Amino acid sequence: MVIEIRRAVGKDAEDIANVHVESWRTTYSGIMKDSIISGLDVGRRTELWKHNIAKEGNIVLVAVKEGQIIGFADGSQVKEGEYPEYDGDVTSIYFYKEEQGNGYGKLLLEALFHAFAQAGFQNTIVKVLDQNESRNFYERLGAKLIDSQEVPQYGEGLNLLTYAWENLQFPLGVLRTDSN
Repeated sequence: MVIEIRRAVGKDAEDIANVHVESWRTTYSGIMKDSIISGLDVGRRTELWKHNIAKEGNIVLVAVKEGQIIGFADGSQVKEGEYPEYDGDVTSIYFYKEEQGNGYGKLLLEALFHAFAQAGFQNTIVKVLDQNESRNFYERLGAKLIDSQEVPQYGEGLNLLTYAWENLQFPLGVLRTDSN
């Protein structure tokens, strides 16, 4: 199945919010505090994504299959003073659970790396909870662990791992979308 990867536009905010909320529920249930999971709200997330899409310097990409947004990625410049040796920050990448494991995440991440390179970034980081299995996805794609910090606000015994790619030469080769 071919998917389209494109820049998000304002009208995508609610669909992105739906993926975001559902993905957090399936990914973090039993990992994060129940109060965080039960407090997820599509309406509030829609407003967040309207802001994120419009924010200067922010890159929001969506993966579209059969006319429906099934996943998204978000990134920007690393926050000032945080990991100064790195340029980009993969802020999020989420898919509906049933769309995971199909190779779409690799395509979406590759597209984000391409957008980072166009923005002049040389390298990037990504942060992931240690109990989130997607850390294995990043490792398989060449990311190296550079930091670990406790994050008790999310749940007891949780650590936020920071991975980095030293360059944006993505190992998968040519970007594929339905327009290629």
